[in-house]
Amino acid sequence: MANNSFNVFDYEDIQLIPQKCIIEHRYQANTSTQLGSHTFKIPVVPANMSSIIDEKLAIWLAQNNYFYVMHRFEPETRLAFVQKMHQQQLIASISVGVQAQDYQLIDQLVQAQLAPEYITIDIAHGYAESVAKMIKYIKEKLPTTFVIAGNIATPDAVHFLEEAGADATKVGIGPGRACITKIKTGFGTAGWQLAAIRMCAKAARKPIIADGGIRTNGDIAKSLRFGASFVMIGSLLAGHDENPGEVLEQNGHKVKIYYGSASALQKGERKNIEGKKVIVPYKGSIVDTLKEMQEDLQSAISYAGGKELEDLRHVNYVIIKNSIYNGDAGVINHDLSNL
Repeated sequence: MANNSFNVFDYEDIQLIPQKCIIEHRYQANTSTQLGSHTFKIPVVPANMSSIIDEKLAIWLAQNNYFYVMHRFEPETRLAFVQKMHQQQLIASISVGVQAQDYQLIDQLVQAQLAPEYITIDIAHGYAESVAKMIKYIKEKLPTTFVIAGNIATPDAVHFLEEAGADATKVGIGPGRACITKIKTGFGTAGWQLAAIRMCAKAARKPIIADGGIRTNGDIAKSLRFGASFVMIGSLLAGHDENPGEVLEQNGHKVKIYYGSASALQKGERKNIEGKKVIVPYKGSIVDTLKEMQEDLQSAISYAGGKELEDLRHVNYVIIKNSIYNGDAGVINHDLSNL
């Protein structure tokens, strides 16, 4: 990627411009979206982190037509997990790394004649030969499996992973609440995650999954506007009954713990730490949060003057000077084209 300046912005810098509404009721808007050969209720997937998802939640998500990606932090359970999901006639979606045990898992899946519908190669810095090698290995051994690879930040990385055979790429390095890559290394997409999505989506021939930096439901619509097909969410989908971990009490309020995949809590040691522990409010059932996300997306589609998620891609927007939440943001630039 050339060292040239470009127009950077993030979620709080953008407001989408309403168009004429063409539906009578917001519930008429269709939020379903396809990834690979399957169609899901909304273009949202919980982060594949052990503080967000476990087997029980994965089963519920699959049963209710939500996309999920099971985490990779109990590697010895992954083969049995795929078997269990297929026995229930549910989609199997797992994560792998690029270590010897991950290659062994692929071989074991082949031997057991198990082909997960989705495999996500989950690496902090996905623009790497090790990831390309794993993509090619999975595609050779499990040709029907849809392979998601990441995480990446640039158009060059998108081209690299797609050429290696990835069916989708995951964009986002360090923008999440539980990630401190930006602080520890000076690198990442924190503060310009939405611009990174835009750049990568323009380069992509296959789907882009926006990963990290989502603070509000409106940010989901903004991700889709700038080219994402799916949005991976951590903190907004943390703190529920269905998330792993106990409900705790702090200063009279119910809370739960949410932590990054590269945190000391996850790793069990203080080595190459790029994540942290975050205390989030207890939110009740994830069912209600996912329902609200769908309803807010339906509202967004109505404001876009459309009926489908695809209609969000064509709306105009403004880039504003300050956060839209401070009440007096001034417009410094606007885009009335489809850039």
